[in-house]
Amino acid sequence: MIRRKEIHADLCVVGGGMAGLCAAIEAARCGIKVVLMHERPVLGGNASSEIRMWICGAFGENNRETGILEEIALENYYRNPTKNYYIWDTILYDFVRREVNITLLLNCTCMDADVINGEFSYGRTVRINRVSGYQMTTQTFFDVYAKNYADCSGDSILAPLTGAEFSMGRESTKEFGENTHVKTRDNLTMGISCLIQGRETEKPVKFIPPRWATKLNEENFKYRNPDLYNSCENFWYLELGGNRDCIHDAEEIKKELIPLALGTWGYIKNNPQYDAQNWELDFLSFLPGKRESRRMKGEYILTEQDITKRRQFEDTVAYGGWPLDDHFPDGFYHKGEPNTNIDTPAPYCIPYRTLYSCNVENLFFAGRNISMTHMAMSSVRVMATCALLGQAVGAAASIAARCDIAPHGVYESGLQELRETLCRHDCFLPDMLRPVCELCAKTPIINGNNSLKDGTDRPHKIYNTNTCGIVVNNGTALEYNFDRDRYVNRLHITFDSDLLRNTIAGDWCERTHMMRCNTLLDSAVFDMPKTLSKKFYVEIVCNNQSLRIFEEENNLKRAYDIEINRSVSMIRLVNLENWGGTDKTAVFSFDFI
Repeated sequence: MIRRKEIHADLCVVGGGMAGLCAAIEAARCGIKVVLMHERPVLGGNASSEIRMWICGAFGENNRETGILEEIALENYYRNPTKNYYIWDTILYDFVRREVNITLLLNCTCMDADVINGEFSYGRTVRINRVSGYQMTTQTFFDVYAKNYADCSGDSILAPLTGAEFSMGRESTKEFGENTHVKTRDNLTMGISCLIQGRETEKPVKFIPPRWATKLNEENFKYRNPDLYNSCENFWYLELGGNRDCIHDAEEIKKELIPLALGTWGYIKNNPQYDAQNWELDFLSFLPGKRESRRMKGEYILTEQDITKRRQFEDTVAYGGWPLDDHFPDGFYHKGEPNTNIDTPAPYCIPYRTLYSCNVENLFFAGRNISMTHMAMSSVRVMATCALLGQAVGAAASIAARCDIAPHGVYESGLQELRETLCRHDCFLPDMLRPVCELCAKTPIINGNNSLKDGTDRPHKIYNTNTCGIVVNNGTALEYNFDRDRYVNRLHITFDSDLLRNTIAGDWCERTHMMRCNTLLDSAVFDMPKTLSKKFYVEIVCNNQSLRIFEEENNLKRAYDIEINRSVSMIRLVNLENWGGTDKTAVFSFDFI
C-alpha cells in the first residue's frame, strides 16, 4: 500500500523556483510554518542546474533586486567563484535548509487539491482545504493542510485543480488598449527551450551528432548569431512550441528541442567561422524551460500601459524593469527577429492585488503566473522580478496567518505593515521610503549625518541622488546617544554591496549575471564586491552596561534588521574591514524604530 502523510502548516508553497523559494524563506523568517512542495530534486526552477536560464531583472541605474535574492547572489560570489552550477544548487538548497520553519518536499509533484465551494469572505466562492503531492523517491502521498496556499509553479497547477480563474494566450489590442500587433485574442504563447552550454579546452574536441539531430544551415541563423566567445551568448533562441499547447504538448515539443540543440552544436562545431574546434558540449538540458503558460486572475490585471506609463499604485509591493521582451510563437523557425525588445521605464511598480486570486479565498501566486496580460508578462516573467513577487507573497502570507485573514484582508487592513516589512527586509519599493521613528529622526549621529536615516538604502535617480549614506573610516564608530534610557525595537543597517557590480571581475555580462553559460579558458574567477563590509559589530549600553549584541567577521550580507527590544542609552556601529581591503567603508543606512 502507498503511504500517506499529513502535514499542517500556515502556508503551502507549490513550486520551488526563485519565486517559490523566496516566498517560503520570507514567510518562514516572519515566523510561520511553511511547506515547500517542489517536483524536482533541486531548487531554482528555470535557474537550476537542470535548465540554466539566467536570473535577469531590472538591471542598471542601481535597480538591482535586493532582499533575499541579493543575499543569495552575495553568497554565490563567496562560495562559487567559478560559477559552478552544482555548487549553485547547494546554495539554494542551503538557504531553505537553514530555515527551521520550512518543511521541504523535493521530488514531490502536486497532483490533487480538495476544495470547498460556497460563500466566503470578500465574495470568494472557493476555499482550498488541502493539496496533495506524490513524492516519487519515497512512494508517499503528502496531504498538506494550510491556512493559505501559494502557487509558484509557473504553469499554475492549482488553477485546474482548484477552479481558480486564469487566462492563457495573447490579448487583442482593444482588450486592454495595449500596443500589440495581435488584433484578435488567441491561445499562442512564447515557446520553451532546452539550452546548451559549451566549454573551451586546450585541444581539439570531436563532436559527432546523432543521426536524428536537426540539420541546420546558414539561413536558420540569419537573425541568430551564435558566438561562443561572447559572454552574453546563452542560446535563448533555441525555442519552440509557442504555437502549440506548451503544457500538454511539452514532451512532444521537447522531442524537437533536443535535436534542435544538438543540431545547433553540430552546426557551430563544424563551421570554421565559429572557431569552435577546441570547444566541447558541456551541458544539454533535457528539461525544457518555459517562459509562459497560465496566468492567474487576481483583483487587478497588470497591463503593458501600467508598465510603459509607470503607473503608481497604493499597494506596490515589487517592481520590474526588464524590457517588453515578447518572443514570437514560432520560436526558432520564425522568419525575422525572434523577439521584441522595447525598453521599460525601470523601475515600474507591481501592485499586491496581482498576487492573489479573485475567486479562491486563500490562494496567493507569484512568478510568471501572476495576474497580468501577455504583454505585461513579457517583462515581468524574468526571475529576479519573480523573486521579488515571491518575497512579497511570503510577507503577506505571514500577516494573513498571524491575523487570521485572507489575502484580500491583508490589502484592506495590513497593507502598510506589508510594505514596511518588505522595506525592512531590504526590498526596494520605488514609491516608498523605509520609515524611521521620531526618536531616530531627531537624535544626531556621532560621526555620521542624516543621510544614514533618511529611509533610502541605495543611490537612485528616484531620490535624485548619486550617493547614499556616508563613507566612514574603518574603526570609527557611528553612534546614537540618548539623554536617558529609550526603548528601541529594531536596528536597521545597510552596507554597499555594489549594486552596479563595478568591483566584480569580468565584462558587463559576467558582472551582471549570477551564473554563466559558456566557459572559456580565461573566464573570470569571482569574489565578493569590494565595497561591502566584511567585519563589523554592534554595541549598546543598557543599564550602564556595555553589550556587544551583534558581530560578524565574515559578512556576506548587504542589510541587517536586528532586534533590540529593550531600553538603551547608546547604540554603536563599528565597521572594521571591507572586502576590498581599503581603509574606508560605505554605510548606506544606520537607523532604528
